[in-house]
Amino acid sequence: MKLISWNVNGIRSCLNKGFLSFASSSDADIIAIQETKAKEEDVDIVLPGYERYFYSAEKKGYSGTAIFTRIKPISVTYGLDDDEYNHEGRVITLEYDDFYFVCVYVPNSQENLKRIDFRLGFDEAFRAHLVSLKKKKGVIATGDFNVAKEPIDLKNPKPNEGHAGYSIEERESFRKTLSEGFIDTFRYFYPDKEGEYSWWSYMFHAREKNAGWRIDYFIVSDDMKEKLQDAAILKDVYGSDHAPVSLILK
Repeated sequence: MKLISWNVNGIRSCLNKGFLSFASSSDADIIAIQETKAKEEDVDIVLPGYERYFYSAEKKGYSGTAIFTRIKPISVTYGLDDDEYNHEGRVITLEYDDFYFVCVYVPNSQENLKRIDFRLGFDEAFRAHLVSLKKKKGVIATGDFNVAKEPIDLKNPKPNEGHAGYSIEERESFRKTLSEGFIDTFRYFYPDKEGEYSWWSYMFHAREKNAGWRIDYFIVSDDMKEKLQDAAILKDVYGSDHAPVSLILK
């Protein structure tokens, strides 16, 4: 089974930069996208063989998630138990026979960490969601988690200490989620591989210089470890300031 996740930074923009060609040729069973910045009725997306599920923000042109799947889910749920976090279209959960598939777009803490309290509250509610699902069956969660977990996960850790995406609070929060019995699949396969990033600023030719951050993840519950086959960052795919990430399951 092949799974792909991509922060498209605006699905309408990404459609003009090859999204359909990439999605059609990827041969993925499930494609999760984040930061759609659009409602379903605002975009013309035809992916034969895929069902699609959109969860848009109430604020126009902001946030949003979507999933395209060739495997019909048993059920689909939107959001979290705490309604405070259900106005920005950030979480979609599909239930399948053997696992749950969760697409998430974690809030950015923003400059000077002005939204850190909302971000950490979201993390807590999302963590509770994953733990609740894990009690029933395996869990695959993917998306833009907006955090570089370790120094190896960004090009310039020292200057970014305390900034959004690399604050102590955010890293500890993500580690807490993993400690609930979840595996960072890319580091499971490549624990010491350097220079592997999934997001680059549009400024200063950051992508050209590979001055990036690894903030897009596939995490899975530890009971699915034996099914893991490979994980990758598809750095050669353009169309967004993020690269897609992938996971192969046996």
